[in-house]
Amino acid sequence: MELKINNQFKQFQADTLSIQSLLDIEFPQKQNGIAVAINHNVIPKSNWNSHLLSETDDILIISATQGG
Repeated sequence: MELKINNQFKQFQADTLSIQSLLDIEFPQKQNGIAVAINHNVIPKSNWNSHLLSETDDILIISATQGG
């Protein structure tokens, strides 16, 4: 499966992936302070396990940072 994540294409072994599965692969150590939007719609964290991704999805993953 090829996915577009933050305007970059990445290849994954799985035929289907949930948002949570994707984050487990891409951000195994840090999943607090992350927001995910699929096709310009923010997906609540409570739906990450059930929301399946498609190759046509435009996925945006944003991580909060500290600073000032």
